[in-house]
Amino acid sequence: MTPLVDLLQASGGAGGGIPQFIFIGGMIVVFYMFMIRPQAKKAKLAKKFQEDMQKGDRIVTIAGIHGKVNKANDDGTLDIETSPGSYLKIEKSAISMEWTQNLNKAAGTDKK
Repeated sequence: MTPLVDLLQASGGAGGGIPQFIFIGGMIVVFYMFMIRPQAKKAKLAKKFQEDMQKGDRIVTIAGIHGKVNKANDDGTLDIETSPGSYLKIEKSAISMEWTQNLNKAAGTDKK
């Protein structure tokens, strides 16, 4: 036998690796489409939501604290009023987009 025939027999035949590369490539594409892209889109929406906070907006934090935005600070924080005369300073990243939207939807004050 020639060295080429021996090599083909040892590797499982001609073109044995091509289907494996196609399968792995397909898995990468599916993983990107169903995992990475939606997560990046959600993170982008959450960042835009947090940046658009204004005075008077009703919010819920990720810890479940309900309040109303009193002041948006330049350092990435918000001053919120939790009850009349009671204020907290929180990070914008501590606001739950889902819970805030549900709160505003239930109250009929959802901004579009």
